[in-house]
Amino acid sequence: MPLAIKITLGILVGLAVLWAYTQHRARLHEARAEAAFPPQGQFVQVGDHRVHALTMGDGPDVVLIHGASGNLRDMTHSLAPRLADRYRVTVFDRPGLGYTDRINQTGATIRQQAELLSDAARQLGIENPVVLGHSYGGAVALAWAVHRPDHIAALVPLSAPAKPWDSPLSTYYKVLSHPVAGPLVIPFLTAFVRDARVEREVASIFDPNTVPQGYISHVGAPLTLRRQSLRANAVQRANLLSEITALQDDYDRFQIPLEIVHGTADTTVGLTIHAEPLARQVPQANLTRLPGVGHMPQHVAEDRVVAAIDRAAARAGLHPTP
Repeated sequence: MPLAIKITLGILVGLAVLWAYTQHRARLHEARAEAAFPPQGQFVQVGDHRVHALTMGDGPDVVLIHGASGNLRDMTHSLAPRLADRYRVTVFDRPGLGYTDRINQTGATIRQQAELLSDAARQLGIENPVVLGHSYGGAVALAWAVHRPDHIAALVPLSAPAKPWDSPLSTYYKVLSHPVAGPLVIPFLTAFVRDARVEREVASIFDPNTVPQGYISHVGAPLTLRRQSLRANAVQRANLLSEITALQDDYDRFQIPLEIVHGTADTTVGLTIHAEPLARQVPQANLTRLPGVGHMPQHVAEDRVVAAIDRAAARAGLHPTP
């Protein structure tokens, strides 16, 4: 056998062994993450898709939708339990994240996600909710209000993208959302990136504010490193700009109360790019600016977020439990 062929075969065998080892390590990492952060709620079957939902409290319905790279634990750290004193609060994992099934392999649109969560909510007996969405979840909430207007009482976009932006997609999301590069790179991230690195990245989202005590140990950041979650999150993020661009003209149809909440120090989703133009477009919108607050108001300005939900409920004619 010629030397060149022997070398080529050796390289191929080595790559195959590396790939098998990487997939093995990835499966072990995923198993550890799911054992450490198991599902907190119940599963609702909507067609072919299983949706993970957690409900607590009693009163008018409030639905909370988490942002990119997250899961419902972001909302259960403090906000959902506090609201449960006066509301029936339901928190969902978005498709492909947490424990909700992916809708498809090409990146579930914000409309598809909104319709899936709306259908799951109806199965839980939720007919007239106040819907709060944070960050990417705010875009899903906007799509809910546009495409399911008969199934929402009021809308609270929190640090939410609402208008087109000029900044390019990051290299990270370009690679992970790529049809070839993504599936090749993602298993190596799952296998070899340490949980501590992900936790540091989560903490950086709070800048310039501090991370609440106990948040990192509660939120289940290692769940984000699972292969399915990395891929689903990346493709969703890559598609978001075009989806927001297509959605924005439909805001003129809103008839429900809007309580927009946004930090002035948010460098992830800019106040002047998103919240302020949305408030100008929708006459019944009320914009609450949070001075010095970054991208995570539900944790660092919780009182103001709760007050916005209370205003939204009151404007919609809902009456929280005293």
